[in-house]
Amino acid sequence: MAPYFLKNLVPRREIRAEARPLLRVLATLTWIQWAHFFSGWLAWTCAALDFFSVPLSVTDLETQFGKSTHDITTAITITLILRSVGAVIFGTLSDRFGRKWLLVFNLLLIAILELGAGFVQTFPQFLALRSLFGVGMGGIWGLATSTALENLPVEARGFASGILQGGNAVGYLLAAVLNLFLVPKVNAGWRALFWTASGMNLFAAAVRAVLPESEVFLRAKRAEKAKGVGTKDKTRIFLKEAKQMLRTHWILCIYAVLLMTGFNFLAHGSQDLYPTYLQQSKGFSAHDAALATIISTVVSTLFLLFAGWVSQYIGRRLTIIIHAFLIGVFIPLWILPTSFSSLAAGAFCVQFGVQGAWGVVPIQLAEMSPPAFRATFPGVAYQIGNMVSAASAQIEATGGQNLRTTIFSMGKLQDVPDYATVQGILIGVVAAFVVIITIVGPEKHGSHFEKHKMAFQEGAARDDALIEDDDSSNDNEHVGERKGGSIFEGSAELSKGGEIKEKV
Repeated sequence: MAPYFLKNLVPRREIRAEARPLLRVLATLTWIQWAHFFSGWLAWTCAALDFFSVPLSVTDLETQFGKSTHDITTAITITLILRSVGAVIFGTLSDRFGRKWLLVFNLLLIAILELGAGFVQTFPQFLALRSLFGVGMGGIWGLATSTALENLPVEARGFASGILQGGNAVGYLLAAVLNLFLVPKVNAGWRALFWTASGMNLFAAAVRAVLPESEVFLRAKRAEKAKGVGTKDKTRIFLKEAKQMLRTHWILCIYAVLLMTGFNFLAHGSQDLYPTYLQQSKGFSAHDAALATIISTVVSTLFLLFAGWVSQYIGRRLTIIIHAFLIGVFIPLWILPTSFSSLAAGAFCVQFGVQGAWGVVPIQLAEMSPPAFRATFPGVAYQIGNMVSAASAQIEATGGQNLRTTIFSMGKLQDVPDYATVQGILIGVVAAFVVIITIVGPEKHGSHFEKHKMAFQEGAARDDALIEDDDSSNDNEHVGERKGGSIFEGSAELSKGGEIKEKV
């Protein structure tokens, strides 16, 4: 007999049958719900633009500061390491005090840091600003996903997850377009890319500032105000519930970090040094490298929407597994060709798998999270995974220094880093890891986390603590949720008070 976690990859028939058609659900959304979703997407898009400004400028930064590729990628590594600090700070403050003004402040902070990065004159100055930027960027993802998803109906969240995570690809695309068409045309060069990114963050902050606080959070505040619970009491309750959540869900916390470590190695291993790979290992110009990046990103971004939507019907984990398998299938097309068209096709195919798997991540993490901590938990898990995978660019750079190949360029054979082989090995190993860790993991498909108490409410650490009812008698509200079986069945996070019910 097959293990439970394999039999349970696809949502049960009655769960799928209860869902309303997507178009009908989208037609019921208010402009506030649309605006909240857009503000979350825009924030994540701007954060991605900020981050990818460095990977796309590696060659220019080498010339500016007289450093090697390995040295320049230190800025990428430091940014990734410190993002976990920002996730803890901004995530906990958001779950305690609200989504709106924390996200506004977060966006203003990285706007200032991006602006400053465009004025630096020395490499230590650049590293210092990118370190602070890492802290700022770390808070964006958790706040953006909670803002975008918690106000939407359950049936729309899979599709919305794909669009939301598509902000990462769109940010990458914007950075590539600016690097291709703006940077070569202005005297400021690479600095113009950072200044433009700063302006976009200011715009995103303004958009969030004019919108109201999340309705889910306001509802919880009204409930506590009616009970006469003050600010000090809320903080005390928040700290108590946070400790209880960690005691109950420590296995889930470790699993989420492992999952996001795999995903982040997959993303950064296939993106951060891709332009450098095309230029140094394949002999393409910076213009052609940027163009290949744009082509693959534009087309593969469309599949983010498809992956998010299809996960609503075949399940989050199965969608991830299918796309991870596709990555492995297309690795030869990523590394073997020498022509521009074939390499661009290979990049598209691999990014189809990478972006498709990533399209499910926001909703998978949000549903998997302890409901009261859905800004802190996903953000911290995501960014700790980023921290563990922080050295991916340097791993590839070091591998390229030690694994060499020859290409015919400028009329002669040249010894160059073999980034094709290095990236192929890294991406293949990580894709296999993602398949395994996803198969054995949990899934709470269709979780109604918007009905749960917020983290500053008494009893919020319990998975069955609904805001409408202090008792656990409303388990029927959790219709549509399911657990993934696997190593988590019967473990701490699924113990009494956190058990997930299914309608049968």
